[in-house]
Amino acid sequence: MITRRDFLLLGTGLAGFLATAEGVRAQPVYEVSYSDAEWRRRLTPAQYNILREQGTEVPFSSALLNEHRKGTFDCAGCALPLYSSATKYDSGTGWPSFWAPLPHAVLTADDSSLGMDRTEVHCRRCGSHLGHVFDDGPPPTGLRYCMNGLALTFTPD
Repeated sequence: MITRRDFLLLGTGLAGFLATAEGVRAQPVYEVSYSDAEWRRRLTPAQYNILREQGTEVPFSSALLNEHRKGTFDCAGCALPLYSSATKYDSGTGWPSFWAPLPHAVLTADDSSLGMDRTEVHCRRCGSHLGHVFDDGPPPTGLRYCMNGLALTFTPD
């Protein structure tokens, strides 16, 4: 037999569970997914900080900033081609910049960290953080995909 006390405790517990479940957001599932230990094994500490913890490299520190050969810039986490060298330009910001990604290569999300409203860019295949996109780029898109060089690798044509 359920007492009034048991009924109230059950109702309170259920309300708490529903409030907690509503506040939890489902994590996206990516085609390429590794455990935290495996990501740490595959990436350098600096790459791990950027790709998995949304870090940022020091401006003007990336060798890819001065990469001008024809080819593709790929995700350092899963090797997905992300940007064509044909869309790369010198934004003067100190990070490799592009005016457009390759089709179906990246996803974006709102980022309000550091007290700013920005748009985060991440790899659509493994979810790795790449950088941010801004609306102050050149034609034809007017966008500036400002990427961390350590989040990318380069494959020449």
